[in-house]
Amino acid sequence: MNADGLVVRPLPPQRADDIARAFLPRWYIRYDYYYARTKLGTDPLYPGVCDVLRGTRAPLLDIGCGLGLLAHALRADGQTMSYRGFDNDASKVERGRRAAARCGLDGVEFGTADLGAQLPAHRGSVALLDVMQFVPEDAQMRAIDTCIGMLEPGAKLVIRTGLADGSHRAQVTRAVDVFAKVVGWMNAAPIHYPDADMLRARFDAAGLRSEFVSLRGNTPFNNFRIVASRD
Repeated sequence: MNADGLVVRPLPPQRADDIARAFLPRWYIRYDYYYARTKLGTDPLYPGVCDVLRGTRAPLLDIGCGLGLLAHALRADGQTMSYRGFDNDASKVERGRRAAARCGLDGVEFGTADLGAQLPAHRGSVALLDVMQFVPEDAQMRAIDTCIGMLEPGAKLVIRTGLADGSHRAQVTRAVDVFAKVVGWMNAAPIHYPDADMLRARFDAAGLRSEFVSLRGNTPFNNFRIVASRD
């Protein structure tokens, strides 16, 4: 249990492996499989997002979707809302599209888009998971305002991000994000981590209810789950 009283555990090992098997290729390179299995089995991100979205019916736009693991986690959780995943890495998008088709995920689409540029038109819920830090502050604010404008009553904006609070965990988070760029998993280095007070003020000004809880689980990272919704 963390300091906020929230207990969120990663997916059970068997479920993580079942999902990751969608990324097994027909040739010898198995990087995506091992990444998916490790990510799903160690990071509380996906159960934490599924918990928030459970019971909602609004279509979901997932910006920065990567391989589309959230789509698999949602379907494994029994959630059937339509899902559109976008990322600026066309290779990941294509591999995610193939994996979703391989295991027959219904109501799932993928495309390319950049958080720092124009976002796809959408009405419903929005997920911004581990992508905020890769665009400048002004682009973050534009994206947040755009996502707020997409929300309908009952829909939710779900963000997972590190926060700029000067903590040791914040330093570790940045170091790992830099490492991800160096090894080639991410195609951008971290630029700016958002400030919690700034985000709260943005949500308050838009008349949204918001909740900030730690979602670090057993990881060393300074990750928070931020949920904003319109009554």
